[in-house]
Amino acid sequence: MPFTSYKEVYATIQYDTVLKSLFYSKMMFIETAVKNIALEGILAKAKSESIQAMYDKVVSGYRNAPANFTQEQKKRLQQNKLNLQNSIQSNLAYAYKKNNPKITHFYNNVDYSGVPIWALFEIMTMGDFGYLLSCLTYDVRDDISRRIGLNLACDTNRQLIYKYIYTLKDLRNAIAHNAVIFDTRFRNIDPSKAMKQCLEIEMGLPYVNFKTIGDYVLLMCYYLKQLKVPKTEIKSFVRSFEKVTCEYRLSVNPAVASIVIHPDLTSRMTTLKNFI
Repeated sequence: MPFTSYKEVYATIQYDTVLKSLFYSKMMFIETAVKNIALEGILAKAKSESIQAMYDKVVSGYRNAPANFTQEQKKRLQQNKLNLQNSIQSNLAYAYKKNNPKITHFYNNVDYSGVPIWALFEIMTMGDFGYLLSCLTYDVRDDISRRIGLNLACDTNRQLIYKYIYTLKDLRNAIAHNAVIFDTRFRNIDPSKAMKQCLEIEMGLPYVNFKTIGDYVLLMCYYLKQLKVPKTEIKSFVRSFEKVTCEYRLSVNPAVASIVIHPDLTSRMTTLKNFI
């Protein structure tokens, strides 16, 4: 970074801090809303609050694998199911050990036979939630995707539902742990063709690659719109992002600004506002 003074270093730190503050509430809303929509879809299919019923009826495994799957593909589904069960049991055991009332309430009460699915969702991290979504059967992933309103034209295998969650999870964790976000160094994904096409088609964008923070703003706003957040609130969020970015641009030299702020950010934000 071609900084010319410490003032520019400080401005960059402040820019990053303000972005985290701006994104935090929106990320928490998206996580909670999508969890609740997924929970509705899972309960509707399982017809029970039992975690075991979820395993039996909505999680993919060897027995309910698609008929055209090979032996190896069926075994892979079963391994994923076992990994999911192990992860869930570990989460429940840890929550119980830490005296989390959301979990101890059920284990320490003789009137309950086990922890219901909805209580499990209360303690799930966003990464664990994404993995659960990836383990669901095709028809349940399809149902949840439609409940959210994702564009499925380019999502043949119904993978957007969990791949977008993994993408947002990286940003959410960076915000929660006060890591740097302005340059997307938290990015752990190589977006699939469907992940890029969905936003490109929906918003009329020439490309999406999640290499700049602006693309994460696009994804957050896509979810906010699908989750029926008022247009005025979403546009206010975008304007706030533009304002803090403009203020940062004016506080550093052009060489730094051109590295941090992508040249076509302004036009992409205009496209986003038109979509909203």
